[in-house]
Parts: sequence; C-alpha cells; structure tokens
Amino acid sequence: MIGDKTLRNLADAFAGESQANRKYLAFAKKADEDGYSQTARLFRAAAEAETVHALNHLKAMDGIKSTEENLKAAISGETFEFMDMYPKMIEEAKDENAEEAKLSFIYANKVEQVHADLYGKYLGSLGNNENTPIFVCQVCGNTVEGNAPDRCPICGNPREMFKEIK
Repeated sequence: MIGDKTLRNLADAFAGESQANRKYLAFAKKADEDGYSQTARLFRAAAEAETVHALNHLKAMDGIKSTEENLKAAISGETFEFMDMYPKMIEEAKDENAEEAKLSFIYANKVEQVHADLYGKYLGSLGNNENTPIFVCQVCGNTVEGNAPDRCPICGNPREMFKEIK
C-alpha cells in the first residue's frame, strides 16, 4: 500500500513530467522553425523521456485501470473541465482582459465537452467500435470522427488544419 505522501509525490511528479513533455514538444517545434534541427531533436528526445517517466509514475500510483474504468475516469475529468474548471477560467480571463487566454480557454472548454461525449459513446459501445478515422483540429483541438469538416465548427479554420490521428 502506498502512503499518502508517496501518492502525492507520484501525482506531482506525473503532472510535472507530463507538462515537461508538452513544453519540450513546443520547444522542438520552435527550434525546427528557427532552423535548429539538432536542438529540435534533443527537445523531442527529452519529451519522449519525460513521457516514460510520467507513465512510470502513473503506473506506480495504480492510475491505469480497465478500459471501461479508464473511459469512465476520462468522462469524469472532461466533464469537470467543461462544467466547472474552464467556465471559471473564462470569466477570470474576461475580467482581466486577457483575450488570448480567454480564447484558449473557450476552445478547450468546447472541445472537452466533445471529448466527454466521444468517451461516452465509446463506453456505451465498448468492443463494438468501428475502425473510423479520427481527426484533431490543430488550432482548437476539436476532435471529430469520420471525415474532417470543411470548416471547424469551433474555431472556423479550414479542413487543412485537421490532422488524422493514427
């Protein structure tokens, strides 16, 4: 049995490693844009290592369950985000005239509901899901099954901004 302190430490380490992964991938993209391909490669390598660490921490805290339980956990997390977390953040960004942050929160808020709905759909048909393409808008994160729309219904960007997820 893991003690409370160790469990908190694992959760903190998981969050930190997860954030480092995303940050280093953003840094790699910028390094590539700036023409520093080897530096970009190093950032991607470090990001991959951070993923290894994060997954080890998640496993150690028994954070990976059955697919059914994982879908339920995902629905719960996404629902919290779009019902509680992001609405508060949107209001605070409005109050502080932080337009870029507000738009980022609005996009995320709308997409988290899409995610919760998709997770619910997959939970309801677990084991019977078809092999359907899934696309993600690279501007707002909107996630769609089937074909990418001509325009993203959340951010309005064209189909070309959708990336197929393999």
